[in-house]
Amino acid sequence: MNKLSEMHAFVAVVETGSISEAARRSGTVKSIVSQRIQQLEKRLGCVLLERGRQTRMTESGEVFYRYCTGILADIENAENAVLTPQSKVCGHLRIAAPMAFGMRYLTPILASFAKRYPELHIDVEYDDRRVNLHEEGFDAAVRIGELPDSSLMAKIITPNRHIICASPDYLDVRGTPQVPQDLAQHLAILYVNREPHGMWTLPVNGALESFRVRSRMRTNCGHQLTEAAKAGLGLAILPTFLAAQAVVDGELIEVLEPYAPRGGNISVVYRQSQKNSYKLHALTSFLIEQIGAPPIWDQMLAHSSHSQN
Repeated sequence: MNKLSEMHAFVAVVETGSISEAARRSGTVKSIVSQRIQQLEKRLGCVLLERGRQTRMTESGEVFYRYCTGILADIENAENAVLTPQSKVCGHLRIAAPMAFGMRYLTPILASFAKRYPELHIDVEYDDRRVNLHEEGFDAAVRIGELPDSSLMAKIITPNRHIICASPDYLDVRGTPQVPQDLAQHLAILYVNREPHGMWTLPVNGALESFRVRSRMRTNCGHQLTEAAKAGLGLAILPTFLAAQAVVDGELIEVLEPYAPRGGNISVVYRQSQKNSYKLHALTSFLIEQIGAPPIWDQMLAHSSHSQN
């Protein structure tokens, strides 16, 4: 039992980056976590963690961490094997999610998810930066767009479709672009996390080409991007989960449809050590169930298009 407590403490410190944060998230005090780490290092006869502003693993610590995560995952799987399906989804689940998508769609979905599984305690943090699951102690993160190569596992929830759009008033004054080369004559609203240098990358004849646009406004907020486009400030590239309602209401019009940029997917990513987690399986299944295929916002656009034809 002491060995398991020490392992849990060690893994918690590694994944949160500090003893105090590991203590906070495990619901204990700093002195107990510190004592468990000291006992573990004394028993093993080696230093596992380098103390400083941020606690880091030594070479021995990296080896021990790999074994610990595997052992703790095996223990969780053994316990799950004898639990009922409903009781398997319990404990704590810490999720990171992007702000705009989270506020627009995830907030009611995660509230319903928590209601379905009353033994599960959920911690949700909304932020557009890409959190480090290993260092910041998150169990999972919702990611939008292309996923870089990494050691993380990923479950695709739905495609993330993008459109180029503008308000009817803007198009009445400036005209409707017919090909990407026309963008040079237009104003644009830029999403700085995607377009920091004022260039739009669009598919043309099966290849990606970059086009410079004239910035009217720059923002790191998807909602600001949408409102600026609706106000007639310029063209914008928007994910359909943000643009769908405005298009249906006639506040935005899609342009350059054949050149719509790629948006990747909406996915849930998590550490390999949690690939058999019932909590994460329940989360991804619930998101897929609630969002639909195609997603509810694209269904909205399709229904509107059919009604107009």
